[in-house]
Amino acid sequence: MRRRILLAILLAVAVTGAALGIPLGVTGWVLVDSTTREGLASNAQRIAAILDDQLADGRDLDLDQVRVAVPRDGSLTVRRPDSPPLRYGADLGDDVVTETVPIAQNGTVELRIPAGPLRSRQTQVAVAVLMLVVLSVGTGTVVATVTARKLARPLRHVADRAARLGGGDFRPDPRRYEVAELDMVADALDASATALAQLVQRERQLVGDVSHQLRSRLTALQLRLETLAEHPDAEVTEASEAAQEQADRLADVLDELLAAARAAAEVGAEPIDLHQHLGEIAEEWRQVLRQDNRPLRVRVTEGLLARATPGRLREVVGVLLDNAAHHGEGAVMLTARRGDQDGTVVVQVQDAGPGVPDELASHVFERGFSGSGSTGVGLALARALAEADGGRLELSTKRPATFSLFLRVSTPSDVAAVNWPEERVPR
Repeated sequence: MRRRILLAILLAVAVTGAALGIPLGVTGWVLVDSTTREGLASNAQRIAAILDDQLADGRDLDLDQVRVAVPRDGSLTVRRPDSPPLRYGADLGDDVVTETVPIAQNGTVELRIPAGPLRSRQTQVAVAVLMLVVLSVGTGTVVATVTARKLARPLRHVADRAARLGGGDFRPDPRRYEVAELDMVADALDASATALAQLVQRERQLVGDVSHQLRSRLTALQLRLETLAEHPDAEVTEASEAAQEQADRLADVLDELLAAARAAAEVGAEPIDLHQHLGEIAEEWRQVLRQDNRPLRVRVTEGLLARATPGRLREVVGVLLDNAAHHGEGAVMLTARRGDQDGTVVVQVQDAGPGVPDELASHVFERGFSGSGSTGVGLALARALAEADGGRLELSTKRPATFSLFLRVSTPSDVAAVNWPEERVPR
């Protein structure tokens, strides 16, 4: 893209330079010739006027009186019908510029100068025009390079932003480019990211609510069927056992559907090395915290693996570090360890600030809620991203503020594809 912008601007500058330079060069060439000839013709007319006065007074022609009007390197020839030509100056050869002016008393004045100086001045004008064109193209090249770089960098950032959005990074990016069209694209990407994050969060809430409701109703149904299985009537007992079997099948189908839904949400998750990924994230945020003279300490066990999407993990931890940078104080700790429960890993971000007030602790993950004038979107998005990878984000300690991200440890059963349960045919 940068190369195309550069070539387009250079082509426009080159065409403009040619369109203006060629006519300007031709005009300068003709103007030098015209100016030289006009000056020569003016001198010839002065000489003719002086000689005409001499003839009118009946005197012989005296060329000494007109030497001043003859150019230093020129020659003068006066021709009359009944007398031989009179000459002043050296023979200039054939490569000359000549101007001829008539004498009123019959005759002509022929003034010549060498054509070499005229050609030199014309060449100088042409070279000056060429240098002007080259300077214009050079200036256009510099402008094109700066413009291409200015446009290409935002375009690459927009492309990366779109790629991160496709990879599950729903965090808004406040960067703008002072280009109206690109800023509109950035606004649209941020709006899409927010909408997708809300969609993911609502979807997971819906799956949880549906699961809870169905499981509750199904459990109540199974309890009633177990009671009917003890009925003294054999037909009632047989019917209750058949219904109990169908309820058990329905429970299995519900478990498989919920597992498939979770697998679909985590389709981009993969086993990642937390020591490597968290180290890269920390290097990025150290520069931010260093501006406020705040250190960032990292403590991650080597070889610690967790199942997550790299882009989502980067954004969740980024939100937590950003929250610590803006609302916390002192040193910031980023740690990762095995969880107290088997199959879990805990990533924690802690700062040495005053912590989270009791009245705000239960609302920090609510969208639009903020106790310090911020947008109130970051932590809500971070929780949605964590849940999209099958994890959980909690405020584990209010003072000092400690946020804990619980991730699953990868198991051999984790696969990238989603195997939906086969359709069952009612018996």
